[in-house]
Amino acid sequence: MTTVKDWAQPYASQRSPVLGRNVVSTSQPLAAQAGLRMLQAGGNAVDAALAAAMTLTVVEPTGCGIGSDAFAIVWDGQELHGLNASGRAPAGWTPGYFDKLGGIPEKGWNAVTVPGVVSGWVELSKRFGKLPFAQVAQPAIDYARHGFAVSPTIAKLWALGLAKLGDQPGFKECFAPDGQAPQAGSWFQSEAHARTLEEIAETLGESFYRGALAQKMAAHSQANGGVMTVEDLAAHRCDWVGTVAQPFGDSVVHEIPPNGQGIAALIALGLLDAIGIGDQPLDSAETVHLQIEAMKLALADLAEYNADIDHMRVHPQQDLLNPAYLAERAKLIDRSKASVASYGAPKPGGTVYLTACDESGMMVSFIQSNYMGFGSGVVVPGTGISLQNRGAGFTTEAGHANQVAPGKRPSHTIIPAFAMHADGTPQMAFGVMGGPMQSQGHVQMSVRVLRYGQNPQAAADAPRWRVTGGNQVSVELGFDPQVIEALRALGHEVSIEEGHGVFAFGGAQLILREGAHYVAGSDPRKDGQAVAY
Repeated sequence: MTTVKDWAQPYASQRSPVLGRNVVSTSQPLAAQAGLRMLQAGGNAVDAALAAAMTLTVVEPTGCGIGSDAFAIVWDGQELHGLNASGRAPAGWTPGYFDKLGGIPEKGWNAVTVPGVVSGWVELSKRFGKLPFAQVAQPAIDYARHGFAVSPTIAKLWALGLAKLGDQPGFKECFAPDGQAPQAGSWFQSEAHARTLEEIAETLGESFYRGALAQKMAAHSQANGGVMTVEDLAAHRCDWVGTVAQPFGDSVVHEIPPNGQGIAALIALGLLDAIGIGDQPLDSAETVHLQIEAMKLALADLAEYNADIDHMRVHPQQDLLNPAYLAERAKLIDRSKASVASYGAPKPGGTVYLTACDESGMMVSFIQSNYMGFGSGVVVPGTGISLQNRGAGFTTEAGHANQVAPGKRPSHTIIPAFAMHADGTPQMAFGVMGGPMQSQGHVQMSVRVLRYGQNPQAAADAPRWRVTGGNQVSVELGFDPQVIEALRALGHEVSIEEGHGVFAFGGAQLILREGAHYVAGSDPRKDGQAVAY
């Protein structure tokens, strides 16, 4: 089944899409090659995704680490599966605890929920992998032990992380042992990181949650003002949660259910379907305006309702994606002007993304993240375990669905995505990194590839926009000036961000199935690379 209608490369990057029967697309070339090595060794797409993911904790620590969280969507050739490997709040995290602290911090141990990524790696390997877990971990171990050359983009992010988090316990020892961030082109290695990955591989993650590594994490927390315990770590589990889905033209887009923000992408796509997007040119002000307006409505609902699914007051699929609700919300979109959005009443009365696909038909959409760059800044001494700051995703607002509570998952930004054809066959594994940019990026990739037939590389290259609040919209340098002026005339408060796109607009990776082979795109904003054979 052919999906690509437009093979042109009209944007500044001028990269060509990568085609092959076995493909890996990640945000860092060494990680992509690690995944490809697993495919060439007889492994499958899950083995490739895991090798790439573990390698990224070494070569791109500015976005993920051994103490990250993760989510995955897997097409096993017959069925779609969704895995939630995000962690929960420690038992000591009551609203009263943070009242005494004056709120939830963005760094330090009081920002760290139980890290879930290791459980996700192990669970995916056990259920779907073909190769031994230790073999899949070997490329990451080798890069940690023997080193790698730091790329220019990662060097910039590393320096920013050190400036912000250098005062956190263990950070400098691990990431700036000589007192400064590694420069672009310099060689970096971490024996502690290598030993920890070996221990995780040898124990299939048991040491991390119920053994020596867990004890080191808990002791470090207690010694540095945190409340995480060995009991909190031992209680962790990842969950097979399926997906939530939204029809979009001839496709059906799937996301992980809340606590992830994927529901916002689905709401926006449902609104765009309801108003019939697609009758104007892809990069026209009219088409961009409609996407922005739909996204604003979706983000308003996300902020009000999204939380740990066990604590939500509305049902993601039955309420927020109810066709009648979406049709009513779509009426709020004015084609002639920008509007400030508020949430509706659906009930009556530093992230890394990667994707890997193989010739058997298995397709994997995988994401793992520290949240804000290096995350909390906390690194457990002698282990290389850098920890996320997902606790900052909670609110202390009394009565809010996302209010912090013991054992609860926070509202999450990281989301993998997957598209199916309406006939139930797989179409595309894709994702966009970058905090609140992610659901907005999913909408833009879906419109480009699924509605307009643009090839994945062009979709990844295209300048992106980001809703930042009210009628405020940021656009990338390179956005068409005529479109910017037309958007301003519609009432959008448009600003142009001059910096490197990875800092604000994320990085996209996409693999589209085309019959017996795949077409991949990788984002130049984040050293992305797709490899195939």
